Amino acid sequence: MTRRAVFFDKDGVINIDKGISGNFEPLDFIVGACDLIALFKKIGFMIFVVTNQPVVARGLMNEDELKSYFEKFSECILKNNSEAIIDKIYYCPHHPDANVEEYRIACECRKPKSGMIMRAVEEFKLDIKSSFMIGDRMSDVIAGCIAGCKTVHLLSGRHLEKAIVTDLKLDAEIAPDYIINELSELRSIIV
Repeated sequence: MTRRAVFFDKDGVINIDKGISGNFEPLDFIVGACDLIALFKKIGFMIFVVTNQPVVARGLMNEDELKSYFEKFSECILKNNSEAIIDKIYYCPHHPDANVEEYRIACECRKPKSGMIMRAVEEFKLDIKSSFMIGDRMSDVIAGCIAGCKTVHLLSGRHLEKAIVTDLKLDAEIAPDYIINELSELRSIIV
C-alpha cells in the first residue's frame, strides 16, 4: 500500500506566527487549518508537522517542555476537529548560533535541510513523490524539494523575511510547485 503524506510547517501555517517566544500560549490556529488536516487524513494522507524550534537552542525552553507543549498542541487541534489527527511531530531543536552549547551544531534536521522529512519517510515507508510539504518560508520549500515531494508556498508574510542561515549548498535555484495566498487553497491542490 502506498502511503502518502502532507507535511506541515507549524508556525505561520497551522497556527498564527507570533514570533519565537509567542508561538506557545495562547494557541491561535490559522482559519481552516484543523479542518484541512482532518480532510487530508480522511482521504488517506498521513499528517506530519516538521518544525524548526530554536527555543531549545536559545535556552527559552528545554526539550521536555517542548514535547509537553506538542502534546497540548495536538490536543488543541483535536478539540477543533476530532478527525484532525497528526501522526507525528518532528522538530529540530538546533541552531548554529545556539546559546545552549549542546544544540549549537550544523545538523541535518534544521530546515532548509530535509532531515525531518526523510526521517518520516524512512520511519513510515512513505511515497515521497506523492506527498506534499506546506510552508510559509523558502526553507520549507527547499526542504520539501530536496526530499522529493511536491511543495506549496503559503504567502503569509513570513515569506518576505530573510532566509534561514544554513551551510546547505544548492546546485540550482529552487521554486515551489504551488504558491497560495490562503490555506484554504490547499483543498484544490491536494484533493
